[in-house]
Amino acid sequence: MFPGFETFDLQVPTATSPVRIHGVRGGSGPPLLLLHGFPQSHVLWHRLAPRLAEEHTVVATDLRGYGDSDRRVSADGPDTPGSERHADSSFRAMAADQVAVMAELGFDEFAVVGHDRGARVTHRLALDHPGAVTRLALLDIMPTEYVYSHVDRRLATAYYHWFLFIQPFDLPERLLAGDPGAYLHSLLGGWGSGLDAHDPAAVAEYERVFADPDARHAMLEDYRAGASIDLAHDAESERTGRRIAAPCLVLWGGRGVVGNSRDHPLDVWRSRAADPSLVTGEAIAEAGHFFVDERPEETLAALAPFLKG
Repeated sequence: MFPGFETFDLQVPTATSPVRIHGVRGGSGPPLLLLHGFPQSHVLWHRLAPRLAEEHTVVATDLRGYGDSDRRVSADGPDTPGSERHADSSFRAMAADQVAVMAELGFDEFAVVGHDRGARVTHRLALDHPGAVTRLALLDIMPTEYVYSHVDRRLATAYYHWFLFIQPFDLPERLLAGDPGAYLHSLLGGWGSGLDAHDPAAVAEYERVFADPDARHAMLEDYRAGASIDLAHDAESERTGRRIAAPCLVLWGGRGVVGNSRDHPLDVWRSRAADPSLVTGEAIAEAGHFFVDERPEETLAALAPFLKG
């Protein structure tokens, strides 16, 4: 699905032991890292990556716990406030993985485009590794702490999975095991998008991974981290005054949840930036959450000029 790209598997160092990250690389020019979200993998970018590779060295990876990257997660057990219980599934850990991947490929500075959970990793990467990020694009998210602090009935209904997935092991795992394929299809066909927006070959790849109980568990651990240690990291960044320093593009689906938030996405993200004037963005009209799949041409038209600088 990535003509002309090479596949790689890199063992990158972490605070505990190495993690294997799977991905593809292609093109030439300034380096660009593409990060997918739930419940997808690097395959998300198959429509955009070849076009972006005309002017960039494009790297698209599977986040730890997703696709064909390692599924290492913390040991199961009761949550303890303030603990490092879900540290191995945190956005901080995932961001460090990606910095290490890019360094292994020879890139100390690079642009990043992230969608969904990958955009949350991108946000954390920009805070923890500001010297590495030349510019970033955040696709269809509000900040994690914003989501949890602004829950109302509309958001809880749309993001019900945020609250299901964080329940203690192994209740959500058992529920998803009942009919994984049907549940995956409901996700891919939700949040303002339709299942037919996705290439059948991409859906088949997502089905392959989602059929693995260990993969589903790792994805749930991502959400458990999001409701615990990731919020602690966000609070720490707020206390220390860390803000997004690089130019930032925010895109969202016009039919999706983010585009119908009570606060405008640009207002929210500008409040998280060192220089609000460096945050720009727009809605991708007539598209839901999966607008990269639904509207690849419109998405590319928004990304390309921003990435050129």
